[in-house]
Amino acid sequence: MTIAQTTPTSQDTQLLVTWEKLPADYQLEDEPVENTGQPLLAGALRESLELVGCIQPEMLIASNFALCATVNGKLVVKAPDWVYVAQVLPLETPGDRRSYTPHIEGDVPVIVMEFLSDTDGVEYSVKPTYPPGKWFFYEQVLKVPLYAIFEPSSNQLELYRLVAGRYELQEPNEMGHYWIAEMGLFLGTWQGTKEGRTGYWLRWWDEAGKLLLWALERLEQERQRAEQLAEQLRQLGVDPDQLPELRESDN
Repeated sequence: MTIAQTTPTSQDTQLLVTWEKLPADYQLEDEPVENTGQPLLAGALRESLELVGCIQPEMLIASNFALCATVNGKLVVKAPDWVYVAQVLPLETPGDRRSYTPHIEGDVPVIVMEFLSDTDGVEYSVKPTYPPGKWFFYEQVLKVPLYAIFEPSSNQLELYRLVAGRYELQEPNEMGHYWIAEMGLFLGTWQGTKEGRTGYWLRWWDEAGKLLLWALERLEQERQRAEQLAEQLRQLGVDPDQLPELRESDN
């Protein structure tokens, strides 16, 4: 199945974009991740969504994953560091996805993210000629509504929204968080330690501003609640070690 669209660019040239599945024998580039932090950042974003039930079977959430389109007869494949698609079609045969082509395999991604490193620059590339830069590809070809660029070393997060065919830099709220209406969540940065990495992270907050916790944080929260309850019982003259419910919560 092939769907085509023609898109005018700022250079008054026409882009013929067609949507075709990646050929089964196509060799994807196997570039190593630029640093050990990028997979951790991506995994942390997914983890908190999964724990609160925000991930459904029809969604696609992936990192360093190939997004495909054919531009003027040439296949273009770009792999954002993190991507969220709200609705995808089931695979024809069970297995893992190698790539994703919007329109014929499901919706256009809601948001793509790039995590900058010291050697990065292509994330900001608006180069329209083949192969196009990532900015141009997300904005003009895929037309992804939201594009986030995060530089962990400096704690700089920029969120761009597609407005009238062009990305516009968004302003965060007073907490430094960006509202993602399509997901019903805020996106922002947080400083701390997870999985041996200390630094800045991307985190989700719900509509009320409550942080979506990671698994270990939830366990620690439950432990503290159990300790507080035990102390209250001791003050009432009750030995919490004799209560089976509290013994089970400690295990």
